[in-house]
Amino acid sequence: MIHVIAIITAVEGARADLLKEIRGNRAAVLEEPGCIEYSVAVDAATPAPVWSAFGPDAIVIIEKWENRAALKAHAVAPHMVAYAARVKNLVASRAIHVLDPAL
Repeated sequence: MIHVIAIITAVEGARADLLKEIRGNRAAVLEEPGCIEYSVAVDAATPAPVWSAFGPDAIVIIEKWENRAALKAHAVAPHMVAYAARVKNLVASRAIHVLDPAL
């Protein structure tokens, strides 16, 4: 299994629009062969003092894929190409962390 943590930072003030696009694309991602999980999250509304925050414009996508081939296919899936075109002006930055299980 492959784990992915994608941290997407929206252009200031555009997080709601970006979340709408991500949510609209989620069902197609979940239908992809090899997709185990595709969850979307933002910072907790009332964090404890010791918790770190990604920030008010950040969106975190937690993904699990059966293997690297499924993840590679996801990146070039037609709905992902269309999604990327729709959100290009909403995204300030992104960091995609691909992780192998350690246990």
